[in-house]
Amino acid sequence: MSRVLGDRPIAHAIAVARHHVVVGFTATLGLMTIRPAHLGIRHLALFARAFEDMRRFYVDTLGFGVEWAPDADNVYLTSGTDNLALHRADVDHTIQTGPLDHLGLLVGRADDVDRWARYLVEQGVPLKAEPKTHRDGARSLYVCDPDGNTIQIIHHPPISSSPSGE
Repeated sequence: MSRVLGDRPIAHAIAVARHHVVVGFTATLGLMTIRPAHLGIRHLALFARAFEDMRRFYVDTLGFGVEWAPDADNVYLTSGTDNLALHRADVDHTIQTGPLDHLGLLVGRADDVDRWARYLVEQGVPLKAEPKTHRDGARSLYVCDPDGNTIQIIHHPPISSSPSGE
């Protein structure tokens, strides 16, 4: 039986730690500190001035499910592996420009991006940027939600996986 650390064999963790020491990461008096694993960005919270429009857009158009709606001013949505919180903002609430450039919805195959483009156009949602293949091999399009947040629908080969396992 193989010993494990988290969900990986200890041998893998030791190999990763050795790599980090070689490339100059943390090591103190022979004791190595291993960076804890994470699952990526899986939660985003948005203030929504057009709260009901935002909820409909994410649920009806993009296919998110309602995970929890604790009250009339908050809803938590999910596609199964993530969480998007929408918090009602007053119509006159000034949402200050922050560091958010866009949020990304990952798809399993490059041609899924084109399918999304056709679907969104059929739903009357204008595309901010048509599908294109990027220098790194990713394929994406951009669209805006009702509050003007930019959404990138993206196939990124290193982290996208096809439901068929391709």
